[in-house]
Amino acid sequence: MNQGRTFSRAIVRPPSPNFFTGHTTADLGKPNYSMALKQHAAYCEALERCGLTLTVLPPDSQYPDSTFVEDTAILAKRCAIITRPGADSRRGEVGTIEHELAKSFDQIEKIEAPGTVDGGDICEAGDHFFIGISQRTNEVGARQLADALGKYGYTSEFVDVRNVKSILHLKSGVAFLNDGRFVLIDELQSFAQFRRFKSVRVGTGEEYAANCVVLNETVLIAAGFPAIERELTQLGCQTISLHMSEFQKMDGGLSCLSLRF
Repeated sequence: MNQGRTFSRAIVRPPSPNFFTGHTTADLGKPNYSMALKQHAAYCEALERCGLTLTVLPPDSQYPDSTFVEDTAILAKRCAIITRPGADSRRGEVGTIEHELAKSFDQIEKIEAPGTVDGGDICEAGDHFFIGISQRTNEVGARQLADALGKYGYTSEFVDVRNVKSILHLKSGVAFLNDGRFVLIDELQSFAQFRRFKSVRVGTGEEYAANCVVLNETVLIAAGFPAIERELTQLGCQTISLHMSEFQKMDGGLSCLSLRF
């Protein structure tokens, strides 16, 4: 399996004032909008520190979940794939993203009905992709995505997380590090798809931190989870910790807030 890729660009969208009306399964209270804006700005600053040039789309109150741009596309080195989000109310988000990606990608594929795919279910590991089948990504969509990736020389395998009740998306519980390791929550440690790899275990109470983002030589990690941050540092990872409390309230993690390529 190849090592991680180099990133130079990202698409982001700040939350809209009605951000709090979006989908969530969390029971952590209503997000504070001004704090969410500050956390999003710090996130964007961290992306720039990692060497990425940002395209900042305007907030879109028509789609309260639209700050979670990752769910709208899968960006591989050789193609972009526009998703069909699993939540009906989010499907209108993809038009703006497709228009933006057409400026950078010559090859764009699409997930078609009745398939559904959320980008948060897709874990890229070099030229291999782990495709989560979840409450948002169905088997039809997963097969369409695997076929689309295969056209460009990528391999893939499915990871059924529908019975892992603690996570909404696959990447809520797993991240790929550039040294070939995976960051994994306990519930995914026993999955056959990951047993052949070295892993960094995310302990009880720190599960939210599994959704970290590897950007070039740096790992972005949610603030407030010292054990996993310490372990990553001991492995030689340079980390940037970011406060994510307001996005956590809406089932969002670090990877959700950008499309990176």
